[in-house]
Amino acid sequence: MTLDETDRRLAFLSEAARLREVTRASRVASGRFENSAEHSWHLALYAMALVEEAPEGVRVDRVIRMLLIHDLVEIDVGDVPLHGARPQNHDAAEDAAAERIFGLLPGRQGEALLALWREFEAAQTPDARFAKALDRLQPVLLNLETGGGTWPDFNVGEAEVMARCGPPIEKGAPRLWPRVRERVRAHFAALVG
Repeated sequence: MTLDETDRRLAFLSEAARLREVTRASRVASGRFENSAEHSWHLALYAMALVEEAPEGVRVDRVIRMLLIHDLVEIDVGDVPLHGARPQNHDAAEDAAAERIFGLLPGRQGEALLALWREFEAAQTPDARFAKALDRLQPVLLNLETGGGTWPDFNVGEAEVMARCGPPIEKGAPRLWPRVRERVRAHFAALVG
């Protein structure tokens, strides 16, 4: 049976729904682990709510689209925790997953989303840098909101949070980083003091 364009879009949406089944390493307020679909939705809200913090020239509508699709590849490759070990050939596996998943859509539509996903991954445009900043910001705030969240599980200290999260947040959302940096410092200072 040959699928028409609408059938292909419906197949893509069905496949995308599987993102709800991908468990992340971040905990939500209730203590359970977040799933990747929740994460993508939450990041889209971050972009909407923090639009005034975006550097000049950032188009929030594009950022929201990036954030809604950025983790779809996890359907095939799973979530790799920020503070965990990255598997060998992970980037190639993600790219293959992106081609498969966005390839479910009709020609130009799939090509456009694949290009948008690759733009996010490269983080070279103002839109992609802001999207990447929010992608790093949200797990930091979740960990702070849950008393350190999963940082102890991964033996993560202040220096690692600053090194792994600080540069992309500062580069893509420079007005947000000082506020977040101070919250991270206060959290770890309270553990020592």
